[in-house]
Amino acid sequence: MPVAKAQQGGPDVEAKLAELGITLPEVSPPVANYVNAVQTGNLIFMAGKGPSKPEGGYITGKLGQDLTEEEGYAAARQAAIVQLAALKAEIGDLNRVKRVVKVLGMVNATPEFTNHPEVINGFSDLMVEVFGDKGRHARAAVGMGSLPRNIAVEIEMIVEVE
Repeated sequence: MPVAKAQQGGPDVEAKLAELGITLPEVSPPVANYVNAVQTGNLIFMAGKGPSKPEGGYITGKLGQDLTEEEGYAAARQAAIVQLAALKAEIGDLNRVKRVVKVLGMVNATPEFTNHPEVINGFSDLMVEVFGDKGRHARAAVGMGSLPRNIAVEIEMIVEVE
């Protein structure tokens, strides 16, 4: 059941997405033996999502070798859009989000690349743009030697819902 904006105490999330020019993509089925989300109580644990491009495929490459920090930021922002689509598919109405609780951002990076937080800010900044203060979250941003299919980032999150 949709949650009224007044109940939620914040901006209408769908209106905010439209204002930002963001159209949520169709959610792809998991590529292995897992589900996109698991709810326990009021918490939704979201599986890691990568930066799927609207035209198909992924943003790929290693930060510090193939991609700049700015390109990594854009990849993390795209992963946020994919994650929001998966969350909406799970809960039906993004206005039900009470808080983005925790984010784990993994960056496909060379050993010399150390700006993982600046890359994952692409995800975090969008969560705050969309949800306001409810989008502020605890976070880890870490470098990985590789990620599935050479994706630039993989990001998972935990969300509390009404």
